[in-house]
Amino acid sequence: MSEVCVIVGASHAAAQLATSLRTEGWEGDILVIGDEPSLPYHRPPLSKAVLAGDKTLDQILIRPAAFYEKQNVQFRLDTKVTAIDLQSKTLTTSKEETIQFDKLALCTGARPRKLNIEGNHLGSVHYLRTAEDIENIQKNVAAGKKAVIIGGGYIGLETAAALRKLDVEVTVLEAMDRVLQRVTAPEISAFYNRVHAEEGVTIKTNTVVKAIEGSGSVQAVILDDKSRLEADLVIIGVGIEPNIELAQATGLSVDNGVLVNEFALTSHPDIVAAGDCTNFPAASGQRMRLESVPNAMEQAKSAAASICGNQKGYTANPWFWSDQYDMKLQIAGLSQGYDQVVLRGDYESGRSFVAWYLKDGKVISADCVNRMKEFMVAKKLILSGDSVDPARLADDSIDPREL
Repeated sequence: MSEVCVIVGASHAAAQLATSLRTEGWEGDILVIGDEPSLPYHRPPLSKAVLAGDKTLDQILIRPAAFYEKQNVQFRLDTKVTAIDLQSKTLTTSKEETIQFDKLALCTGARPRKLNIEGNHLGSVHYLRTAEDIENIQKNVAAGKKAVIIGGGYIGLETAAALRKLDVEVTVLEAMDRVLQRVTAPEISAFYNRVHAEEGVTIKTNTVVKAIEGSGSVQAVILDDKSRLEADLVIIGVGIEPNIELAQATGLSVDNGVLVNEFALTSHPDIVAAGDCTNFPAASGQRMRLESVPNAMEQAKSAAASICGNQKGYTANPWFWSDQYDMKLQIAGLSQGYDQVVLRGDYESGRSFVAWYLKDGKVISADCVNRMKEFMVAKKLILSGDSVDPARLADDSIDPREL
C-alpha cells in the first residue's frame, strides 16, 4: 500500500513542499488540505494588484491545477483539520472525514491579529489576509468613499496605495511615533510619510483607536482624544499571529510558532512544519519566526527533504518586498540591531534610494527603493559578512557592482 503524506494548509509553503516532495523522490500519495476554496495562491498581491483590480485570483495562483494533476498531488479544499491523533496516525476534518497519514507537514500559516475594541464586529470592518477578505473589502470600495486604515505597517501602507488608485479617501492611523517603526530606520518612515502625503493619504501617528462607531456598518472611528473620523470602511492591519492551535492540541512543542530544527522537523519524527507558523533556529543561534514568502518556500524544501530521509539543513536568508504607487521596495536581510544607517540617493525628494543598515561595519540589511542593482549587491554583502566602507556605500556615482 502506498505511503501517504498529508500537508495541512494550502499556503506558499504547502505548494512548494508538495512540489519538492516529488523532486526529493517521494513516490507515495500527497494530499493537501486547505481551509480556503482556492488552490494555493500568492498572498502579497492581495493588498496590491488584486485590491486595486489589476489582477484576479486566477492570475495569482502559484501553480495551475494541471500542474498538480501531473504531479499527482490531490487537494481537499474548503476543509479544516480539526484534530490529529498521533497514535493511530490519523486526522479528522471539518467534513467528518478520517484520513490516514504516514508523514505529516504543518503549513498552517498565520492569521491577522484582532483588534479588541467596540464596534470591531461591524460589517464594513475588514482584515486583509485572504482572497475572501479582498472580495469583502471591494464590496465597500467606491470612488469618494472614506477609508480608515488602522496600522501603519507594510500591509496598511500597501492597502492605502491601492485604495488611492481607486480614488478612495484614505487615512492611516498608527499608534507608534512613526509608520514602519518596528522594521525601518526613521529616514524610511519619513520617506513613506512624504510619498503618501503626495498621493493624498493622511497619516496620523501617536494615535490610538478607542472604538468604531456605526449601526450595521461603519460610520466613524473614535480616537483616544475623543475626536471622530468619518469612515465608510475600516481596514485593520496590526500584525499577524501564527496558527499553532492544531500543533499545540496534538502535543507538539510550540512557542510563538511550531518549534522546528534546522531540518524543519518538529518534536515528532514523522511531522515537519514550514512557513509563517514555524519558530526555527537562526544563524545567530537564537530562535525566530519569519513572515516571508521566500523563507516559507526555502524552509518547505528542507521539510520535503526530511520527509524523504534526505536531510538538508536550512538557514534563513530573508528578503521581502513592498509595492506602493510607482515604487518597488526590496528588503534584504533583517535590520534589527543595526548601529549605523548609510543613505545612498535622494530620499527627501526623490523616489529612488537605498538605506544600508550596518552593524560593526558590516551590512546586515538594506532597504532598496527602485534600486534592483543595489538589492542584489546587498544580498551578497550580507552573505559574505565582509566589512565595507560607508563612504562608498553612500556614493551614488559608484557602480553598485563595485561595492
